[in-house]
Amino acid sequence: MSAKKIVIAVVGIAAVALFFYFDLRHFLTLEALKANRQTLQDYYAANKLITVAAFMAIYIVQTALSLPGAAILSMAAGAIFGTIMGTLYANIAATAGATFAFLVVRYLLRDMVLNRFGARLEGMNRELEARGFNYLLFLRLVPLFPFFLINLAAGLTRLPLRTFFFGTMLGIIPGGFVYVNAGASLATIDSLSGIASPRVLVSFALLGLFALIPVLYNRFKNRKQTSA
Repeated sequence: MSAKKIVIAVVGIAAVALFFYFDLRHFLTLEALKANRQTLQDYYAANKLITVAAFMAIYIVQTALSLPGAAILSMAAGAIFGTIMGTLYANIAATAGATFAFLVVRYLLRDMVLNRFGARLEGMNRELEARGFNYLLFLRLVPLFPFFLINLAAGLTRLPLRTFFFGTMLGIIPGGFVYVNAGASLATIDSLSGIASPRVLVSFALLGLFALIPVLYNRFKNRKQTSA
């Protein structure tokens, strides 16, 4: 492994270790968000640019390192910035963090990721190679696989960067909006489990199936041509 790869790996591991050592998860809970909502809103009112920049930086790091807390950060975006702007900021930050992870895997940590997750990513890699944008959109819309695994799998394929970027940006809008909107109505939320209700999950599944229509059509068309 080259020196550059070793440095990247060490920095990433150190950041994750520090996160858990200082128990920063304590600040990424529903209770902590409720307790500090007014303080965050007051700070945002007095320091708009700093608050937006700090929020997005934290969200990018969280996503890039696959740390826990994405749902709470999305809710915080709604609580601080409102539904529309909160969705925008959260979407940009999550897409940027995912893209950073994608690039690191592709150009620096490919062998390490293959050794650690290769077997789990094999099927996803194969579909991403063959179906590209539509399959990525399906993965982002339907929560079948952890967010970070999709980033890793895509980084191992020849999927173009622009396809990953726009597929991620579009695919995470519905789920992100649900949590940001919940954060904008924080007083009515008692638990995270109540946000992603079965009705919401079914809606995501239908959106995902809609994204797969071109893929299914091409498969049907290829089979028909083969049998003919």
